Amino acid sequence: MRIAVIGSGYVGLVSAACFAEVGHDVISVDNDRPKIAALERGEVPIYEDLLPQLLKRHSGARLEFSTSVTDAVKASDVVFITVGTPQSETGEADLSYVEAVAHEIASVIDAKKVIVEKSTVPVRTCESLRRVLLLNGVQPGSLFVASNPEFLREGTAVTDFLYPDRVVIGADDEFSASVLQAIYRPLTSGAYYTQKDAIEGGKRSYQRAPIVVTNANSAELIKHASNAFLAMKISFINAVANISEAVGADIEQVCLGVGSDSRIGPKFLNAGIGYGGSCFPKDVKAFHAVANQCGYDFGLLTEVMRINVEQRRRFLKKVRSALWTLRGKQLGVLGLAFKGDTDDIRESPAIEIIQALLKDGARVRVYDPAAAERAAAVLPEHGVTYAADPYSAAAGSDALLILTEWKEFVSLDLARLRALLKYPIVIDGRNLYEPNQMADAGLTYHSVGRPVGVPERAPSAPHQSDLKLSIPAPQGAERAANAF
Repeated sequence: MRIAVIGSGYVGLVSAACFAEVGHDVISVDNDRPKIAALERGEVPIYEDLLPQLLKRHSGARLEFSTSVTDAVKASDVVFITVGTPQSETGEADLSYVEAVAHEIASVIDAKKVIVEKSTVPVRTCESLRRVLLLNGVQPGSLFVASNPEFLREGTAVTDFLYPDRVVIGADDEFSASVLQAIYRPLTSGAYYTQKDAIEGGKRSYQRAPIVVTNANSAELIKHASNAFLAMKISFINAVANISEAVGADIEQVCLGVGSDSRIGPKFLNAGIGYGGSCFPKDVKAFHAVANQCGYDFGLLTEVMRINVEQRRRFLKKVRSALWTLRGKQLGVLGLAFKGDTDDIRESPAIEIIQALLKDGARVRVYDPAAAERAAAVLPEHGVTYAADPYSAAAGSDALLILTEWKEFVSLDLARLRALLKYPIVIDGRNLYEPNQMADAGLTYHSVGRPVGVPERAPSAPHQSDLKLSIPAPQGAERAANAF
């Protein structure tokens, strides 16, 4: 197939590279000329595992880059729209970029083409897209519109695309459905997985990718409902974690027991400082707005959002309690991205918490393996310094905060941290360690949904008890590897 992917952001660039990987001829289009020039030079604008490998493999062959929507549409059989759909002031998805692309596409369609919206959009967007194209002169016989929502997680987007839990195709006509099924056939038939140079899927390897074919409205609803459900799962376990702290239970043990139920499963049962990123916050609010437009009071989503905000406030209260006052304190911070394995800081809980700490008069020395440059663009210069590694962030600090579940934060030299910190206090918003593990290293350890871990001979520090915990072996590495 000849495919145009309009928008070379996170979803668009990964999709374009993966379409080329499974055998299609792809043109990746963006109106950002410096970005396209950088891609043509072989530079990768986002931090994403395996993406540089695919771009190097296919650029100049199956994958081209362009700033011309007109040229790309004329040269293609199928056009995927992957432009941004940011949140508006009302919480609804702003579809102005989608509409602008539709106007541009309409001016050049002169033959049968399938227009596919892959951006995250509210239900009935396909209907609106079809209407705009018709109003702008596209002949009904040439117009085919479909939905193909993406389910890509930052950090694992390439394997998510090539080894999907499901491929969802939403089409209201047989032609669109057949074309999209043909595009994904290398995956759904299993042909791709037999290639000698196929990207490995790790634990997700299998023979054929599942496919779900629905009408367009159902496909659009699947995307929003999926993200809202996952956000609900995170907020639910965070609410349980708060109860766990109050009654002296261990949320990790609770999660193990709850997640062992095959009807529930362990994924996304990770207590912490809440969800963030470019998808969950925006999509939950957009889905809530859709429900309001339909006359349905989706109170459950209101509570999901409230718990997520409250979880960050509770963590800040934990920091204040451990240190008494924050004014004048030097805090080491590990993590800036909203999750591990990405440089994305959009709606990052870490950024929000750092901003609150600065407002309280603290100074922070932060380290993140990938997101420091992006964070420097949004954090104030005063009060923030950037460390070269975790130990430099900890050196001389009154406490160390863990805010992002990067895998390298799971295997820190705890004895070295203990020696570097001014006070041996670690406050972990991602539960990467077990309290006994930290206590044995001489560190007072505050986490989410669990009792405080304190060394048998407690060092002099605010609000410490003489409790010696007895908790199972560490599970932090597995938790970081399965982070959302």
